[in-house]
Amino acid sequence: MTTAARPITGLHHFAWRCRNAEQTRVFYEDLLGLPLVHVIKKDHVPSTGEYCPYVHIFFQLRDGSHIAFFDLGDGEVALPSPNTPEWVNHIAWRLGSREDLLQMRQRLQEHGVEVVGITDHDGYIHSIYFFDPNGLRLELTVELASAQTLQNFAATAHAQLSAWNHEQAQRPATGMLS
Repeated sequence: MTTAARPITGLHHFAWRCRNAEQTRVFYEDLLGLPLVHVIKKDHVPSTGEYCPYVHIFFQLRDGSHIAFFDLGDGEVALPSPNTPEWVNHIAWRLGSREDLLQMRQRLQEHGVEVVGITDHDGYIHSIYFFDPNGLRLELTVELASAQTLQNFAATAHAQLSAWNHEQAQRPATGMLS
């Protein structure tokens, strides 16, 4: 008998390396409006015992989830993955309305942040994209699709993924993105 999966009730935090804790705080708290709610300062990593002085900072979203950062005190950021385009890895957050999306785009631009979009994703969501001071790609999005459209998306999702998997199985392996 296999143990059943337990319900995951939400995201607690996503953690990323940052260059400078204060620069990161200014961006997330002062610009994006996410309050700094917890700071952990340690010399040893609790899970491994490894010596690595750090500060771990947490910013809270309205739903109670967090984005968190580790400042290792060396002025370095996480390196991008050499096999992945920079647009692939990102965090997307939901806003309440298209007006909120427009206002956040304007706010970011007023603070010198380069913003891409508004991008329409198949009538599902509208999004803007930008980078934080650590090179982490962020997305702000607003859902457009009706409840019926969302149900239709869910009803066809497995078949669409199966078709993708079948197409990929027919392609010769190249090891390169095209």
